[in-house]
This record gives sequence, structure tokens and C-alpha cells, in this order.
Amino acid sequence: MQQLGLFLVFWYGVLHAFGPDHLAAIADFSIGKDKVKTIVITVLFALGHGSMLFIFARILETCQLSEALLGYGDTVSSMVILGMGCYLLFLVITDKIHLKKHFHAGKEHIHIYFGREHNHDKTDASSSFAIGALMGIGGVRGMLITLGAIQGQQVDFNLVLVFTLGVMVVFVSFGGVILYINQSLLHNQQNLRRIFAAAGVISVLVGVNMLFP
Repeated sequence: MQQLGLFLVFWYGVLHAFGPDHLAAIADFSIGKDKVKTIVITVLFALGHGSMLFIFARILETCQLSEALLGYGDTVSSMVILGMGCYLLFLVITDKIHLKKHFHAGKEHIHIYFGREHNHDKTDASSSFAIGALMGIGGVRGMLITLGAIQGQQVDFNLVLVFTLGVMVVFVSFGGVILYINQSLLHNQQNLRRIFAAAGVISVLVGVNMLFP
């Protein structure tokens, strides 16, 4: 029975990860990144998501939060994805997204950077964990109700871990799709602007739809 419960939690994590807000956030962070960064970003996003859910599970064991308060989590998640979309559109409109090609050992390498100078931004990992945690607030009600029903209202670390693994499977797989787009389409400035603009518009639409369903 316990194994069946863990399987159900894992499957719920998979279904939960297919939410358009989650996929839009993964796309926003992974566009233009190389293979290693894409994997790191998606894994840390999933870990941040699961960590926030586990923290809320512990909080709810000691104090009772109102339904209205938990509902604000959906607003936070919506604002995060809306803000990310607006930021991407701002980068496109102000022409701050650039592409630079060079060769190493006879092989062409493409670097995508933001701003006036080519620099290696090392904040992607920490930012993806933080955004994953913030967006985890939005899914806390559904996750806790589901996990609690399976284990008699007691949410332990193992259940949240299995849930996070389910989320991670989808995030990493979708990150592979974004990586394919990066390697296949982002070879010139025009495509670069189009892809980033599309990601920004989709994120804005998803965020607005979540705020005003």
C-alpha cells in the first residue's frame, strides 16, 4: 500500500509539472543556455519547488493557515511568471540580447549574452532555485491536499521527495526540448529575438490567465 501511495505521489508530481506556468518558467530560464546550464537550471528549479512545498508541509503541521492565505500563493506564482515574461520582452524591445560566434579547435561556438558586453552570468543557478521556490507557493494547496489524503494528513519528507522527482522528470525532459531549440534555431540575431519574444509573450499570457481565470 505504501509503494502504491509513493507511485501516486510521483505521478501527481509529473502531472503537476505539466502546468503551463512551470513549463513557461523553465523555457524562460533555459533559452540560450548550453547543455550543462540547462540541466542545472531544471534540476535546481525542481529542488526549489519541492523545498518550498516541504517547508509549507511542516508549517501546516504546527499552525493552521486559512484557505484565503494559501490562495495568495497562486497570485505569487502568477506574478512571478508574468514578471519573467515582461522582462524577456523588455530585453527584446531594448535590444539587449546578443549573439556572438567564435571558433575553438575549428569548431564554431555560439554565446548568447545580455547587455553591452559579453560576460558569463553565474546567477542562473541560484535564480532558478529561488524562482522554483516562489512558484512552489502556488501549488502548495493542491499538493498538500493530495499528499495528505494518501498518508492520513501526515506529509513526510519521503512523499515530498518522490513528488519532487516526478516534477524533475518533466522539467529535465522539457529542458531537453529547449536545448534542442537552442542548438537548432539560435544561430542568428533574428531568430534569437523571435524566440525570446515568443517566450516572453507566452509567459505574459500564462501569467495574465492565472491572475484572471
